[in-house]
Amino acid sequence: MFKAFYKKRIPALCMAAAVAITACGCGGTAKNESVTPEQEAQGSEPAPNVVYEVPVMVPGALVDQNGYRTGAEKSVIFKGNDLPDVFYVYNAENDELEYTGQMRTTNHTDDGDEIKEGYFTDLIEDGTYYIYTDKIGSSYAFRIQNDLYDDIFNEACKTYYKNRCGTAVSESLAGDSAHAACHTAEAHLQEDPSKAIDVSGGWHLNAQADRDVVTGCKIALNLLLAYEMNSKVVTDDSGIPESGNGIPDLLDEVRYEVEWLMKMQDERTGGVYGSALTVMDENTDLMQANVEVTPITMEATISFATLLSDFGYLYQSYDSGFATTCLKCADRAYALYAGTENVKEKPEGFYAAAQLYRATGASNYEQVLTANFESSKFDQLFAENEDVFLGAITYISTNQKVNVDVCSRIMKLLMKKTTAIVNAARSSAFMVTSEDHAQLLDDMRTITITDHIIYNYEYTTIIENHAHYLMGRNPEAVNYVTDSTERTYLDTDEGTGIMNQPLLNAKLIFMLSVIKE
Repeated sequence: MFKAFYKKRIPALCMAAAVAITACGCGGTAKNESVTPEQEAQGSEPAPNVVYEVPVMVPGALVDQNGYRTGAEKSVIFKGNDLPDVFYVYNAENDELEYTGQMRTTNHTDDGDEIKEGYFTDLIEDGTYYIYTDKIGSSYAFRIQNDLYDDIFNEACKTYYKNRCGTAVSESLAGDSAHAACHTAEAHLQEDPSKAIDVSGGWHLNAQADRDVVTGCKIALNLLLAYEMNSKVVTDDSGIPESGNGIPDLLDEVRYEVEWLMKMQDERTGGVYGSALTVMDENTDLMQANVEVTPITMEATISFATLLSDFGYLYQSYDSGFATTCLKCADRAYALYAGTENVKEKPEGFYAAAQLYRATGASNYEQVLTANFESSKFDQLFAENEDVFLGAITYISTNQKVNVDVCSRIMKLLMKKTTAIVNAARSSAFMVTSEDHAQLLDDMRTITITDHIIYNYEYTTIIENHAHYLMGRNPEAVNYVTDSTERTYLDTDEGTGIMNQPLLNAKLIFMLSVIKE
């Protein structure tokens, strides 16, 4: 299940060359002579060929520890005092010098340290490498590989299968995450313990094996948007039970969550219960513990309506009967919400109406959209509110009748938002918009949407730079995505990677979908 993993990893042997006594800036081999790029043949000697456990100290040459795509832009960030002008790229397998590059001066500092950049884009031979430079020593090892993100993307997608509730998760498909069918007994309602309902299924979203409607809907909506924007990278062979059924695996995974969400909808009112919580005590096995269902909430109800209308729209070509059922469930939930809340003034109501309008073309949803477009707050909400932003993107993606002037206005707002993101990334020492992972991933979702509508090579480069940041090219040289490189989130006090945070993981999938080849 989604949790923080605190087990320590075994240091990778591939650091025989990459991590040495001079690594991590703790006394690199300083050269007295002045080295120029033209002296490539003479080069600088790599760090001694010694294998040892990576120290806590952070290297001064920061790289994406997972690596770089063969044909993509490749860069390293140097951090330290009195940095040299030249850097060297060595083959980690044989310590042979493969590339000599010139550092670029920037106007940035970090905690008093100078920041320089180095580019080695012209190095296109697949393999494992490390960066070395005088005074600060070696970087961690990294790969150059064209299909670099394939395994990472598939691993991120598969985390939801590994966290399925209510069914046996196969060891052959899930490895150490395998488990028997869990939480299959009927659950009691918190507000009326005498009533029990079947809420088996869905995804465990935390270490307590809880399942939450609002969070689950947000995750699934991001996965569907990733599919919609870059469907060509979503395969039917990622290694889940449904693989090979002719339906993209990401849609199969979302359907598994949708089927659970349908069980969370009250048949009488159309309202949706908030969560299915695991009730634990010290004598109970977590996977077989009782479950209680929290009361119906309007937040859960409108989130449900948004997701099921989106899924129903996208799933029509695969199973029209199930897709139609989803749309009917969404409409019932929306009707209850609209009868309870002032839907024309609620951002979440706007998002749901946009999805339902795209799926059905019904005028009652269009009226809600029009009211929002006419509001003096719309432009500000587009910039600040996720529901309004995503609802507007849904509107310009519809095949239904639209207001052309409104579409033009939305595109201008999108470009304004994207330009601010681009400028923030350009002005950052580490080529990113924010050090906060949630904000960073939200920004990349915005620029990915823009890149889908108006392809721009710079957008793709910026997106990939953010992937590099999350995978090690950051001030702490931590890989926050995978746990098999030299320094990862397992080495931090927090100990939790992005793939262990289900909503962030969905946004990571969205970001990787545009740079995966």
